[in-house]
Amino acid sequence: MAETRGSTHAKRAAYDLRQRIVKGELPGGTRLYEVALAEELEISRTPVREAMSRLAEEGLLERARGGGFVVRSFTYADVLDAIELRGVLEGTALRLAAEAGVPPEKIQHIKGLIAQIDAGFSAAGDPPDLEAYSGLNEQFHDDIADLCPSGIVRSELQRVKSLPFASPSAFVFRRRESQTMTQSIVIAQAHHHAMIEAIERREGARAEALAREHALIARRNLEEKALAPGEGNPALALIVD
Repeated sequence: MAETRGSTHAKRAAYDLRQRIVKGELPGGTRLYEVALAEELEISRTPVREAMSRLAEEGLLERARGGGFVVRSFTYADVLDAIELRGVLEGTALRLAAEAGVPPEKIQHIKGLIAQIDAGFSAAGDPPDLEAYSGLNEQFHDDIADLCPSGIVRSELQRVKSLPFASPSAFVFRRRESQTMTQSIVIAQAHHHAMIEAIERREGARAEALAREHALIARRNLEEKALAPGEGNPALALIVD
């Protein structure tokens, strides 16, 4: 029972720290202290230490001289590479799923998620609620990755998605850019429809190509927003050059 409780605490601590890092609440170079984090999360130091070790394996933290951990800073090239790798791995996952075949009920479940996203667009063309879209979009990508028969590909894809800006829902739009945001989401939705259609038809090469093209939306968006410091997602502070 104690091991189960400790494991749960470690997962919760890892989740909390991961979210704070990718949202820019813990800037690159921030030193993390076990005692302070344990007190803040109201858990013992052991699961905190385990959580930080896990995030170091994911690439979000680095071991500091003299012990402990610091939040890792990323170069611009690092971030673009992470997005590129996410597209490659997601493409591989979708190709393997299409080639293996997917039960109809799973296909219908994902089509239902896509329909929920479609329903978020108003008849007047107003942008959907970004928070609601983000949650559904993340669920879509998690569920479509779960169709992959390879556990190794699934786990590596999940690890890469934890890096800053590599998540499918890592948006850096500014509030006044509602039209640009809507256009990007419309394109992304077209990809979503095409991806599940390719999997359903067992068109592996097409599914893979669509996933790679899909990741380019995030890359192009970041390339544009990184040129306007201080106006985008606070996680841009993690990029050091």
